[in-house]
This record gives sequence, C-alpha cells and structure tokens, in this order.
Amino acid sequence: MAPSAPSLNATVSRVTARIRERSAERRALYEQRMADQHRRGVHRGELSCGNLAHGFAACGAQDKDQLKLMNSANLGIISSYNDMLSAHQPLETFPETIKAAARAMGSTAQFAGGVPAMCDGVTQGQPGMELSLFSRDVIAMATAVGLSHNMFDAALYLGVCDKIVPGLFIGAARFGHLPAMFVPAGPMPSGLPNKEKARVRQLFAEGKVGRDALLEAESESYHSPGTCTFYGTANSNQLMMEMMGLHLPGTSFVNPGTEMREALTRFATEQAIRNSEPGGEYRPFYKQIDERAIVNAIVGLLASGGSTNHTLHLVAMAAAAGITIDWNDFTELSAVTPSLMQVYPNGQADINHFQAAGGMSLLFRELIGAGLIHTDIPSVFGTDMTAYTQEPFLEDGKLVWREGPEQSLDSEVLASVAKPFAATGGLTVLEGNLGRGVIKISAVKPEHRVVEAPIKIFEDQNDLKGAFEAGELDRDVIAVVRFQGPKANGMPELHKLTPYLGVLQDRGYQVALVTDGRMSGASGKVPAAIHISPEALDGGPLAKLRDGDIVRLDADAGTLEVKLAAGEWANRERRIGDLDHYHVGLGRELFGGFRHLAMRAEEGAGVFGGFEADDLARQIEQIHEEDA
Repeated sequence: MAPSAPSLNATVSRVTARIRERSAERRALYEQRMADQHRRGVHRGELSCGNLAHGFAACGAQDKDQLKLMNSANLGIISSYNDMLSAHQPLETFPETIKAAARAMGSTAQFAGGVPAMCDGVTQGQPGMELSLFSRDVIAMATAVGLSHNMFDAALYLGVCDKIVPGLFIGAARFGHLPAMFVPAGPMPSGLPNKEKARVRQLFAEGKVGRDALLEAESESYHSPGTCTFYGTANSNQLMMEMMGLHLPGTSFVNPGTEMREALTRFATEQAIRNSEPGGEYRPFYKQIDERAIVNAIVGLLASGGSTNHTLHLVAMAAAAGITIDWNDFTELSAVTPSLMQVYPNGQADINHFQAAGGMSLLFRELIGAGLIHTDIPSVFGTDMTAYTQEPFLEDGKLVWREGPEQSLDSEVLASVAKPFAATGGLTVLEGNLGRGVIKISAVKPEHRVVEAPIKIFEDQNDLKGAFEAGELDRDVIAVVRFQGPKANGMPELHKLTPYLGVLQDRGYQVALVTDGRMSGASGKVPAAIHISPEALDGGPLAKLRDGDIVRLDADAGTLEVKLAAGEWANRERRIGDLDHYHVGLGRELFGGFRHLAMRAEEGAGVFGGFEADDLARQIEQIHEEDA
C-alpha cells in the first residue's frame, strides 16, 4: 500500500520557496521561451516538403508513410552509446527496440544523434581526464544538434555515466517544449567485493603487491557490460533521474541484458508516445521539471550519500531550466535528510545489494513518509511521485507495477528514517579564509572530521606519489593540490590520491586533502575539502598558501582556515601556477575557450554563462531607462 503523503518538512518547504523566489525572473523567462517554441511548432508539421523529404529519405517505406502523416508521434533518440564504456555498451541494441515498439504503436522513432561519452575510470590520473567535466557541456550541445532538425514530438535520452546524464539533461531542458524520457542501461552484476578491491589498491600503493595482482583485482571488479557497481556519480545520476520523475518507477538499477530491462525500454517508448502531443497527454519537460523536482533530486542525493560531483552538475542542470540553486541549499537540506544508504564507498555493499534490499521503491516510501520530498509533481509515468513506491514485475511477459516492500530486506544496506545510518545527509559546505568548498563526510569516521596540520603543496597530482614514496608525508599532513579548477585545467578528478592518503591515515596520522579540483562519488574515508572556490587561478586564496602553513579543516563546524594573522594573510602574494603542460596534448588545446569561459564551481563550472543572464540584464536595463 502506498504511503499517504504527510505535510512537507518545514526546511524542505522553506528551501524550495527560497529557490522559487530567487529564480523567479529567470524561470519566468525560461517558461516563456519554451511556450513560444511550442507555439511555433514542435515537430515535422512545420517543415517544408523539401525539409521533410530530407528528414525521412533514409527511412523504410513503412516509416516513410507514417512520417507523412502529421497525427502520429515521431520520437528522437539521443544516445551516448559506445562499445568501450561498459555502462553504455548495452545501449547498442536500444534504438532497434525503441523503433519496433514505436511502430507497434503506429508511430516512429529516429536516431537523432549520438553524443560523446568518456569514462573517468579509463582517464583517471591521465591527461584525458582534463576534458571530462567540459564533456558535459559538449554533450549538451551535441544533444541540441541532434534535436535541431525539429522532426520530433518527444525525445528519449539514453545515457548513464558521470557527465553524460547531466549533459543530456541540460540539452533536454533547452528543448523543454518536448516531452523527455530518460532511459538507462543498468548496473553490471556484482563482481569482486569493494572492500577487497580497496585492499589490493592500498597494497599496491605500498609496494606490497605488483601490477599483475592489481590488474586482476580491477578486472574482477569491472567485469561485464553495465554501470560500475559502486555508488559514484553514474549511479547517483540514475537515482536523481528517478527522484525527478524522468525515469519509469524502478528502472534505474535493473541489470542490462535481462528480459526486464528489455521490457522497460519498450514501455518507455510507449509512454513517451503517450506523453507527446499526438499521443494525447502532452507532458513537456518544462512543465515537469521545476524547483520541486530539483529539491527532490538534492534530497535523494543526500539520503543516499551520493556523488559530490552533483554539487556542480545539479547547479548547472537547474540553471538550464531557469532555476538558481547554491551550496547553502545542499547544506540546509542535508541537515534534515537522514542517511539511508550504505553502498560503497559509504559501506561495503554495491548497488545490486541496494536493489535487492528494497531499492528505489523503498527509498521513495521512506522519504515520502517523512515529508522530505515533493510528491505533487508530474512524472513521465503519467502520475505524481506517490506511484514511485511501486516496482516493475513481469506477469506472463507483460510489464506491471506493484507496491514494493514496506521494510528493508537488509537494514545494513538500506535503512529506515526511524533508524537511519546517520541523522544527516553527510554533505557540508566549508567556508573560511581559504574560500568555499564542499566535503562529503558520510564515509569519514567522526574522529577524522577535524584535522589541523602543516600543509604540503602540490600543483600536479602526480607529484604526491613521489612525496609519499620518499617518506615526506609520514606525518600529520594536509595535502593541498591546487591549480586544478575549471579555468586552470578543466577540474579533473583526483582519485589517484586516495590510496596514498588512505595508507597514511591507516598508519595513524591525521590526514586531509584540500583542492580546487574534484573527488566525485568515490571520495571515501579521508576528509577531502573539494571544489574550493574561487579556484587558485581565479584569484582564489589557495594560491597564497606556502608549504608548512597550518590549516584547520573542521567538517563539524563547517570551516576551512589557514592559521595566520589576518594582516599577514591579506598581504601575502599569490603564486602564479605553471599551467602550460596542462593545455596541450590529447586534444586539450581544443578546450582553451572552455577554460576561459568556465564559471566558478558553485555556479556549476559550466561555460554557458547562465543562459538567461544577458536577456535578464537587458530587461533590467530597460526598466531602469523607463524609470529614468
């Protein structure tokens, strides 16, 4: 039985109202633009005969005949398929499944375009990682190119991993007059336990096992098609899409290559057609996604201990829909959102264990029952969010939804609001004379949440390994890795540092990381103050630090400070980093314009400039001129 929705938590209500008020002008402009686009015509009926002939020239006779009729739906497929990425390899067969399902409904589907999809797991610690964050914005632009032909009544977005789903979301928001359906591929089956994988990584960092043992462990962990099973950015993406009602209920964590996954993809196609204007139940993206949906995504992220990357991505995603959020919103919501999931790196289970313990249906049940999410928003399922306590089943080959479990089947993986793993969501903003940043403490033990120690400065993550091997870090130390922000080098993830810092912590030292770079969803037991803004290259105070300065990171108090007299700190000069080696090779020279345009971390670290900013500025200027 679905839970009745109690009154909304007071903090959730207050933060939502504040976001709505803060965003009022840009949101109104966004909605106006989407409504105008809808009025201009959203599909092939607006095209000339020559345009339309080009649009279906390569189609078969059946699809061609259907496309000539203007009263049937044509779906645009935007896919991030490539066969190198395990998470996206299963998407190879989805277009044919979608096309067949559309034909069975008397409609059509066309592959509108592919978007790039890079793997942070492959590029981790490599120069290619410096393209990773900006690939989000490239994906958004590629999505726009694919949909620019105006042949489509709705769109299906096929993607899973780190930058891909946020990029697809941004693209979908700018085509918000179209109904949108996000279609995932699902996680790979469980492999080598995460605890064992982490153990082998640390042994390798200490030189106690060789590369052959490390490669074997990694291969047993990442072993088949599907998303990596730890709870990083990729799986956080899937959870958030469901929290916003952009997935079908219970679709996020179904393994690829199964009968259920095939059935869900077919149903997603059928539902996208029903949601289109020709389908009779027009549900455009821009009327579905508002500040309530964004708050749902934040609460889901916090309750699950999800990726810190989304303190960047969600800001950029919300902005694409005319909504302004900031890190204070995350912090206030975190204070009232209990921690309900323990999936690696926050525990030893993987995402398949979460699915088996009750999965998304039980997570929804708990959050709805506690009044922590908005239920009164429309979903792609054609319902409000109370239907998301259901999960899919196959009955005689037919897909049906039934109420999910009312209690966790494994309380060590998925807890209740009454008995959470922690009272808060474990995400905190740090602020002080070193700037603003975020820290994820859900996997950090309480005794490691306050660190005060001399710092060791690095301006290239690769240098930390050498210092570790030379014994220079065998002490209480805070590693500062600076000039890693979006303007400096594209803000790469710095997972390569984790094993070395973890070893130092295990040796009994008080250790922390401070950086204007990223750590993402795989940040673990070492306290890491990340996304420090402004970044060192952009006038940020990290550029003033010198080796041996005493820094205090206090995750409990939410502070990050260098222990220097205010006058001495104010007068200290900033160092200018040597960044030339970051800007050439493996295509990095092509992204010079992106680095130049990049906004600050709390603004989403994107390159689009706020979308409505220029128009809003002109409107304000006109009002002032009229008043004058």
